[in-house]
Amino acid sequence: MAFAACVAMAGVALGASSLVSPAAVQAQGAPMGMRGHLGVASCAGSTCHGRSVADGAVVRQDEVLRWQEDSSPTGAHSRAWRVIQEPRGQAIVRRMGLDAAGVQRECAGCHASPGSSRPSDGVDCEACHGASGGWLSTHYTVGASHTRNVAQGMTDLVRPQVKAQVCLDCHFSGDARGQFIAHRIMAAGHPRISFELDLFSTLQQHHDEDADYVQRKGGKTSAMRMWAVGQAEAVKRSLELYSQPARAMDGIFPEFTFYDCHSCHRRIYDSEDGNVTAVRNPGRPVDLGTPPYNDENMIMLLAAARVVAPDAAAQFDARAKAFHKAMLANRAETVAAAQALRQSADALSDRFASTSFTREQTFAIMESIASDAIGERYTDYEGAVQSVMAVDTLLGGMVNQGMVSSGAANGLRVQINQAYAAVRDPNGFQPLAFRRALGSAVRSIRSLR
Repeated sequence: MAFAACVAMAGVALGASSLVSPAAVQAQGAPMGMRGHLGVASCAGSTCHGRSVADGAVVRQDEVLRWQEDSSPTGAHSRAWRVIQEPRGQAIVRRMGLDAAGVQRECAGCHASPGSSRPSDGVDCEACHGASGGWLSTHYTVGASHTRNVAQGMTDLVRPQVKAQVCLDCHFSGDARGQFIAHRIMAAGHPRISFELDLFSTLQQHHDEDADYVQRKGGKTSAMRMWAVGQAEAVKRSLELYSQPARAMDGIFPEFTFYDCHSCHRRIYDSEDGNVTAVRNPGRPVDLGTPPYNDENMIMLLAAARVVAPDAAAQFDARAKAFHKAMLANRAETVAAAQALRQSADALSDRFASTSFTREQTFAIMESIASDAIGERYTDYEGAVQSVMAVDTLLGGMVNQGMVSSGAANGLRVQINQAYAAVRDPNGFQPLAFRRALGSAVRSIRSLR
């Protein structure tokens, strides 16, 4: 369930037919080559990243093969353009009334790589690692280092904040052309967007963090740090986009992509025995009839802050509540509150980026996620999904760091899968039942402490 839910919510599986062909879209103005963007073929030599087996001395060298793997989530990026031609993708194209130019405008920002002259390559190597014109010819030579590669233009994906910004562009929303996932796109059939940096990174990992990696990059990736920074950066990105008038409004209507989907998409009871299904959320001081801002990442950020930065947690919580409340007043107050909240999230991102995330801290964060103070905010589906992915990620991170044995963690898989089961059906989400399932999983994890 962890993988299936993640892939579905990542927004990478659109779906086949060929009403609008890649060639037609390219003819209507697809980018014809950003300076320095050299394409997948430049990485695919048999002495580079194009081997058929992972027997490279320093890196695996089968990275292109893994990027293309149809049967694995690691192949999702290479399939990104193709899915527009599949039935679900073409249904979205029809519903939105897009011609080839429209597909280029609305879809290529995320389903192809900026600067690429081959949209059919989908999201290629340079979409994440940066245009390679400045570093391709030297990144494997004698004296090469990660620091030098970055200085020559490679994107420093080792830094959680940098990696989060790259991933957020498509797996949340960006400000470039075709990177903003508006409500009307989801209404046409696009999957709902949900973002969790470390889990998504793990599903797309093309490398092994072995001794060579540790030497070159200065240590193993901390899943816990990556998760926490990802939550902070997602909050920042959401507030940045919302603060732009052109993004926050869709004609005379609010841009509903910023709001919690299930606060409106509820079953309607219009009878004498009608039952109100909305549950009050203490983190949102708004009326039940007010569409609440999607605060899934805010909830996770608060849970982490209470452990790692308790001195800043209260301010962040107060500013989050003030932001929700300002929406009952006017846009000017709301934007001001959003800017204050973003400052708190930015400060927490910096704190997390320099935090080691010890074994005790990680256990404490999981306890915080399932605590009554945080758990009572899981009134809607989005926040609940984030909490399950968080617990799974944090436990896996401790295994990778040698803080918990893999055998012990695998022994808790039943409880974690039960928590995933509680969020399997968005239309059948029951807050109280979910809290019990999450609490049971965390209590089981507590036995490892």
